[in-house]
Amino acid sequence: MGSMSIWHWIVVLAVVLLLFGRGKISDLMGDVAKGIKSFKKGMAEDDDAPAKPAEPPRAVPHQATPAPESEKKAV
Repeated sequence: MGSMSIWHWIVVLAVVLLLFGRGKISDLMGDVAKGIKSFKKGMAEDDDAPAKPAEPPRAVPHQATPAPESEKKAV
């Protein structure tokens, strides 16, 4: 019951062909191909661009914080 027989697939294929027709399916496949080509072109352009060198980390000068007056008197 869970598996689809060959007749189920034939009916599904017939419905798809009736809904979309021959022209729409080929147009859809053409659009998919254009999208894939555009994606590959974009990835190739991204690889060709020189990578911006990373900025070296800056050293932050550390300063000792003086102790509050109340702690100085207790010691």
